[in-house]
Amino acid sequence: LTALLLVLMSSCEKNYTEFYSDSRPDIPVTFEGATTHGFNPYIIVPLNDGNISFTLAIPETSGKTITSISRVHAGATNINAGGVRAATYIDAPIAGNGNRATFTTTIDEFRSKSAANNALIQDFIDDEDISQQEIAFMFLVTLNDGQEIIPVQTRVWIRK
Repeated sequence: LTALLLVLMSSCEKNYTEFYSDSRPDIPVTFEGATTHGFNPYIIVPLNDGNISFTLAIPETSGKTITSISRVHAGATNINAGGVRAATYIDAPIAGNGNRATFTTTIDEFRSKSAANNALIQDFIDDEDISQQEIAFMFLVTLNDGQEIIPVQTRVWIRK
């Protein structure tokens, strides 16, 4: 039995010494003007301003261009890449401009997209003890060769 176990273990091609590795896209998408402390890039938006804007960019040296932001997924910070392809936050793709594309929205528009989004913002407004609320966005970016990329989640820190 021990000999059989040794044969089975040695016949595997997988290297089990590498348990975790980053999944990095061939063409990275960055968020110009966003800050990061840890993983997710974020911007800070005052509640009384309400304007949200993310400029997505790929390296000029990639030889590719951004055709569009095809889908936008928005909600609480628990959204994930699994919901991006079915997301309906935007009515039509947002055209790219060379190696960039800009997504703009408002806190009011975010609230109007779902009852959960509205409740998230309303609870924040109503709670005097909370000075900041995070909301999240995820994007499906389509390149000129048809390749689709889902970058990391981006966040908006809303402050009173």
